[in-house]
Amino acid sequence: RFDFVRGYNGQYCKTYTDATVPEMAFGEYWDTCEYTDGVLNYNQDGHRQRTVNWVDSTGGTNAAFDFTTKGILQEALGRSELWRLVDAQGRPPGFVGMWPSRAITFIDNHDTGSTLNHWPFPSNHLQEGYAYILTHPGTPCVFYDHLYQEGGLRQCVLDLLAVRKKHNVDCRAKVTVRKAAGDVYAATINDKIAVKIGRGDWSPNQARIEAPGGQQWVRACSGQDWCCWEVGVKE
Repeated sequence: RFDFVRGYNGQYCKTYTDATVPEMAFGEYWDTCEYTDGVLNYNQDGHRQRTVNWVDSTGGTNAAFDFTTKGILQEALGRSELWRLVDAQGRPPGFVGMWPSRAITFIDNHDTGSTLNHWPFPSNHLQEGYAYILTHPGTPCVFYDHLYQEGGLRQCVLDLLAVRKKHNVDCRAKVTVRKAAGDVYAATINDKIAVKIGRGDWSPNQARIEAPGGQQWVRACSGQDWCCWEVGVKE
């Protein structure tokens, strides 16, 4: 993990990465999202493009934390504006929508949450946040503090990780946004799992999304204002 990479050229990260050949290498490119009168702008293309540019400067040898997705996701959930979770091209609106194999998605870290609390994710929407990043493309990162937080968050994370692993959802998974409205966001991933977050009503069966191979959509796990389905056979 390269800290504060805005402070030095990505070429140095490439040199170090090429010399050490680590399993993973990623940088903390924490740039300020774009706001108008204290409200996050819908279009964050400039913000995520700067992250793309930094990864490019490493020759693609490094990934980067997806601060764009964090900013949009917490604004969308906190303001019940889940229409923010799709860009004008129908893709995820964060860095993960542009370069998923280089996006490290996350909810909070030691700077944004924990004791420093510089830019915390809304605590009443943590389960929904994890339901999003743990089912979507990119490489999701679980905050250590959240695994030992009361209120069912640990089980939520473990359940979602099990579904991700079972269906081989990787950083390049295909995501299809099915609905993005004020109170609900829904998507299918690799045509094998479906997820909805928000208080609004949605299910893949209700939306008449055909499951592949003549199978059915079966609920895999659920929690506070979120649900995940998988393709399978009802018992």
